Amino acid sequence: MNKVVLMGRLTKDPSVRYSQGDNPLAVARFTLAVDRRFRRQSEGGDDQTADFISCVAFGKQGEFVEKYAHKGTKFALSGRIQTGRYTNKDGQTVYTTDVVVEEIEFAESKGSQNASEGGSSSGTPAPSGADDGFMNVPDEIDEDLPFN
Repeated sequence: MNKVVLMGRLTKDPSVRYSQGDNPLAVARFTLAVDRRFRRQSEGGDDQTADFISCVAFGKQGEFVEKYAHKGTKFALSGRIQTGRYTNKDGQTVYTTDVVVEEIEFAESKGSQNASEGGSSSGTPAPSGADDGFMNVPDEIDEDLPFN
């Protein structure tokens, strides 16, 4: 089975091209910065906390990326890993690894995206701890929740 599930932010605006022919097909290429759960310690003190994954989306997914994706947008996607190779102009063989996107969707609301970029849609700063992905629930309503 070849299945990949990722969530991360675009490192720059996607590159979109269309195939030639009677039915042009959108081909969107982009890089997703995916945070690691654990930091990798290196001797030089440079801690890498993200992996930069090359992705390609075709057809409707490519058109979606072209229309809505831009640098910093957070997406969740699923797809498959595809490897390939080609010979560059210097005669050297270059090996490639891409995630071919099968499904893609936004991973945050527009308001939370603005807040993470240093602004806020309401004009007030985001409360501390709000960036953990969970909604703050006041302690006094615990008895109203259907679980403990």
